[in-house]
Amino acid sequence: MSNEIVRTMDVVAQPVQEYPVDQVVFTPPIDIFETAEGLVLQADLPGVSSDSLELQVQDNKLSLFGKVSLPIPSDARIIHQEYQVGHFLRSFILSDEVDHERITAKLNQGVLEVVLPRHPKPEPRRIQVRSD
Repeated sequence: MSNEIVRTMDVVAQPVQEYPVDQVVFTPPIDIFETAEGLVLQADLPGVSSDSLELQVQDNKLSLFGKVSLPIPSDARIIHQEYQVGHFLRSFILSDEVDHERITAKLNQGVLEVVLPRHPKPEPRRIQVRSD
């Protein structure tokens, strides 16, 4: 069912105006899980602040992009590095089941959590039939 609600996009093939073509853009690791209310997306973004993160929904496409900064002093030298720095981008196609108006996001200690609630199911109602 989750695959029907969110599909990842091949972001490498898409032009992105915010980043020059020759600039390296990486894709951060993402986990998505389903709850009774909808989906929750978690992105591992160490070194990212809310000021350097953009989250957009447009035409059923959720995009997150920004920049990971190097969190070491300028006079230090990297000996070992496992996470990527620089610009990142991930995009997802949302189904019509996602309520775009109620999407929320928070960034806590390098983990972005985006809650994608489903539209509430309409209550059954009786339709009165009138006659002329």
